[in-house]
Amino acid sequence: MYKGIIFDFNGTLFFDSEKHLEAWREFSKRIRPYPFTDEEMREHMFGRTNEDIISYLLGRKPDAELVEKLGQEKEAVYREMCRKDMIHTVLAPGAAEFLDFLKENDIPRTIATMSDKSNVDFYIETFKLEKWFDVNKIVYDDGTLPGKPAPDIYIKASKNLGIAVKDCVVVEDALSGLESAHKAGAGMIIAMASMESDDLYKKIPYVDKIIHDFREAEGLFEYCKI
Repeated sequence: MYKGIIFDFNGTLFFDSEKHLEAWREFSKRIRPYPFTDEEMREHMFGRTNEDIISYLLGRKPDAELVEKLGQEKEAVYREMCRKDMIHTVLAPGAAEFLDFLKENDIPRTIATMSDKSNVDFYIETFKLEKWFDVNKIVYDDGTLPGKPAPDIYIKASKNLGIAVKDCVVVEDALSGLESAHKAGAGMIIAMASMESDDLYKKIPYVDKIIHDFREAEGLFEYCKI
């Protein structure tokens, strides 16, 4: 029996991967003469901190002031893209109903995202996340945690829930995030194939189940035995 569930956010509860791709592609041209490739995105962007991504683009570790400056410039571009496309700035299909079910059944839940505070505040306001989550238990990139695939973020999220990570189900879309959950010792790992093909996830031995949105959540708890 698993006791709680931890969600990644970007690409999992909010299908915004294309917006992040577009924002980083555009922003990367300000740092180097050419945009991110799709392969670079998978390897060096998804699930990483802004410091990780900017370090990769620069080819060196930048100082904290430069990370903050460039990171906030990129995130401002991303948030403006979301605001201009509010019809698509919504929770993933079936997510609200699934979260309602978790709340009604008092199943512990939180979010573990490598987004920074400015974006998390935007998500809390835009998606009214306080309806389903204790926003004080959300784990995000506050500068104290290494990025995924390090396990720290999922270990901290489970501690915030007061549950051993081995008793938690994790839902993730990024390869680095799935590895992070595995390294943390998550009891069950579910891949959200919101942008990538199932074949990518089928190659990962520690992925227990693949879903495409939360409309497939019917029977998920029977499968997970939460």
